[in-house]
Amino acid sequence: MAEILAVCRVEQLLHDSGAIGVTAIDKRPVEKPLRVRPLGLHGDVQADRKHHGGASKALYAYADEDADFWAQELGRPIPAGLFGENLRTAGLDVNGAEIGERWAIGDELVVEVTCPREPCAVFQRRMREPHWVKRFTREGRPGAYLSVVKSGKVGAGDEVRVLSRPGHGVTVASWFSGADAGQADALEAAEGEGMLTLVHEMREAIAKLRSRHLLVLDK
Repeated sequence: MAEILAVCRVEQLLHDSGAIGVTAIDKRPVEKPLRVRPLGLHGDVQADRKHHGGASKALYAYADEDADFWAQELGRPIPAGLFGENLRTAGLDVNGAEIGERWAIGDELVVEVTCPREPCAVFQRRMREPHWVKRFTREGRPGAYLSVVKSGKVGAGDEVRVLSRPGHGVTVASWFSGADAGQADALEAAEGEGMLTLVHEMREAIAKLRSRHLLVLDK
């Protein structure tokens, strides 16, 4: 059974040397179930709202199986919340989820997979590992951002069920590691058929990919 191992929200805002000056990446497990609304967990915040949070990134999910991989690689524990995730899952192929895939969590909550996490300098400073962004990117285990389709409570131990998959074949991992025109075509075709609605982050990523492709053709 796929399940939620931990629900994490911000413990405290930490000083950060970046442009914002603080970060809300310090997420830690809570003991009781929390209400989830369109903008995320009750009581959670984001310091950099230009790049984090909002309806398209209401929650961030990371699989315990991938955390175990990093624990072996880094030689230290990766406790729930260390990567800034809201949901630590078990038995669920988060990176293998298709963009637009929907999950039912517990008795009420329904979420939709929107896009992969893009590692940033704040994440690197949080981990204090050499070349962390490059290492994280190279391994292709980004975890998934989720939007909220139906509000509800979520708590540790809640079952996660895959409700639907669009069928276009573009997964969180495949887009993160190898986004190309073929995958972009598949996503836009699926949207045209009403299988999903691409979030603005994915639209921007596709537009940038198309632009780069045109620049190559012009050379």
